[in-house]
Order: sequence, then C-alpha cells, then structure tokens
Amino acid sequence: MVPIRELKTYSILIADDLTLVREGLAALCEAQPGFRVMGQCSEGAVALRLITEEKPDIAVLDLNLPDLFTLEIVRRVKEADLPTKLVVLSTRRDRKTVVEALRCGVSAFLLKSGPSHQLLEAFAQVLDGGIYVSPQLELSKIFNPGQKSAQEDPLELLSAREYQVFSLLVEGVRAKEIAARLELSPKTVDTYRASLMRKLDIHDVAGLVKFAIQRDLTSSR
Repeated sequence: MVPIRELKTYSILIADDLTLVREGLAALCEAQPGFRVMGQCSEGAVALRLITEEKPDIAVLDLNLPDLFTLEIVRRVKEADLPTKLVVLSTRRDRKTVVEALRCGVSAFLLKSGPSHQLLEAFAQVLDGGIYVSPQLELSKIFNPGQKSAQEDPLELLSAREYQVFSLLVEGVRAKEIAARLELSPKTVDTYRASLMRKLDIHDVAGLVKFAIQRDLTSSR
C-alpha cells in the first residue's frame, strides 16, 4: 500500500475522453484509503474549469483531451499558480513528448500500458513534491540524450509550440481545430506548421503522418 503523505483525504479529478478508462481510473482511486474522486470529465475545457474552481489536490489528465489541448491546460494551471498536481497519462513514450510535458509543468508522466500500482506510486511521489515518470521509460535517454540528439532526431529541432502542432496534425486534427485547442489564431497555426515542416524537411501532412507512424508517435487507440 502506498503511504498517504498527510492524515487527510486527497481530492482527485479524472479527465479522459474514453468512458471506460475514466470510470476504471475512478474506481481504482476510490478503492484506496485517503483518496476521493471529486469529478470526472471528457473535455479539456471542462477539466481546466474544474481545476480552476475546485482546486483538486491531483488532476489525472489524458494527454490528448479534446476541446483544449492538455499541455495548454498545464500551462494555464501553472501560470495561475494553482496548487493542483498534474498527472498526465499517455500512450506515447518518445523522448520529445515526455520532455515537453515535464517542461510545461506536469508532476507525473505515466504510460497507459503500465500497471495500476504505478498510478498510486505517482500520487505518493507528487504529493511529496516530487516528479514521477513511468519506470518503463528509459530515463537515461530522456534526460541525457547526448550532444548529437538533434542531429539524430529532427524532432529535437522543434519548439514546444511546433511540437504541439505536429502532435495534433499527425492525429488527424484539422488546422482550425488545432487553433481552437491551443487557443491560437489559424494564421499562427499555419506559421507553426510551415516552420515545423521546413525543420523536418517534410512538405505535406501525409508525409508527417508517415513519419509519425514510423516512429510510433501516433495514438494507438
């Protein structure tokens, strides 16, 4: 059993667009002493509103929430200096995704393929003020990629915003919806798209998708 940091009940928000996943996570959390699920939702904008209004101790967020991009939620929570610890769940395990999530301010990055006890371990770690990353990820490669990483992986050349636009493009999200999820203008999204394509030397969305599939950078849903 993962120890509770204080003699109190910690509130948890769960946000995932898949109902079975969301309810399964809720059941797991509720089965543990010291945790209470204060809400569930399937959209990013709703998750941000609940975090802002209710200030749960922990928010468990799927990386690819619809409506408002998850890392945009993280950015806003951090800008507002809210106390909620942010735990991100993802099917993606590439270095760039993990690093960008941590840079945005997530307290834990968990693979959905991991066992349930890792979620509870993550809760204990973040409530102690620490950072948790799924043990399945090779931390040495994530945090010490070497000086040649940008040459070996062109994704390292992309800025945080460019990578967010790239991530949504390869999931089939249209430019107009990307603008809405990131709360950018369509013209700005077009600028980021043109820049990332130039850096990757790929000149159409089909090429981006092929590149992402080859590197296992698309959702496995």
